[in-house]
Amino acid sequence: MAYQKGEGKSVVIALGGNALGNTPQEQLELVKNTAEHIVDMVAEGINVVVSHGNGPQVGMINNAFDYASTHDGKTPAMPFPECGAMSQGYIGYQLSQAILNEMKRRGIMRSTACVVTQTVVYPEDPAFQNPTKPVGAFLTEEEAMKRAEETGYTYKEDAGRGWRQVVASPKPQRIVEFDAIKDLMDDGYIVISTGGGGVPVIEKDDSYHGVPAVIDKDRSSAKLAADFRADMLVILTAVEKVCINFNTPEQKELDSMTVAEAEKYIEEGQFAPGSMLPKVEACIEFVQQHPEGRALITSLECAADGLKGKTGTVITA
Repeated sequence: MAYQKGEGKSVVIALGGNALGNTPQEQLELVKNTAEHIVDMVAEGINVVVSHGNGPQVGMINNAFDYASTHDGKTPAMPFPECGAMSQGYIGYQLSQAILNEMKRRGIMRSTACVVTQTVVYPEDPAFQNPTKPVGAFLTEEEAMKRAEETGYTYKEDAGRGWRQVVASPKPQRIVEFDAIKDLMDDGYIVISTGGGGVPVIEKDDSYHGVPAVIDKDRSSAKLAADFRADMLVILTAVEKVCINFNTPEQKELDSMTVAEAEKYIEEGQFAPGSMLPKVEACIEFVQQHPEGRALITSLECAADGLKGKTGTVITA
């Protein structure tokens, strides 16, 4: 059926790890709270696309298949791109269900659509020359070398605990399903897409091929939001505002930053790698590609107020 599109802003929301759990059961409970905050925005006419991380989940799936393949002799090893797609599927299912249930509870006649998403990366991306992200089960050196020979994947010793597959983190270039996401959004659906940054694929011989990699979900969300010309990119994390001089007596919360100010703070080393730094970098990329848009970093609980300009840290061109 056709749904009525909201009259408010178009917003891409990137859910951080605090919005999801480490097991399917834990996640099912946590996404109910997440859904309440998302539906708060929907109720105010905001048109929402939801993206999410998948780090713990894709690792869990990869580990389970690796363990079963190694120990029972019946289960095949599962390629990493397929593990990423599986994580998108079950996280998207739970988010869709929770959002649907909350909208039904409030009498909002809208629906959701979950799109398992592929993200194009360049095969020449320098990240592929230095894969650093450990995934999957711990193996002996002999097992790792055998797997490497069979699959062509890279395995490295991990802090004296064993050998693990390592994958690259290339830069997202294009969301393959972008047109479908936009059409669904225009038809009034709340869309869940680009989970875990999307399954990384390369284009070869006029076709797509999955590659073992992990794309930063905030960067993919920024790419999606820029291509969509969204009014706002919202990156949700554990804190209400971005801080400088974090965890020192001089700690200061930031209400806003321009790109120039954000780049200056990055040069000063104000934002921790693997934590706030990639979120700020994703916001910079968004507003540079779409200067009319604004980016917001805040917590899930503060998202609705952040969209009203009451809290959070806003990044502008």
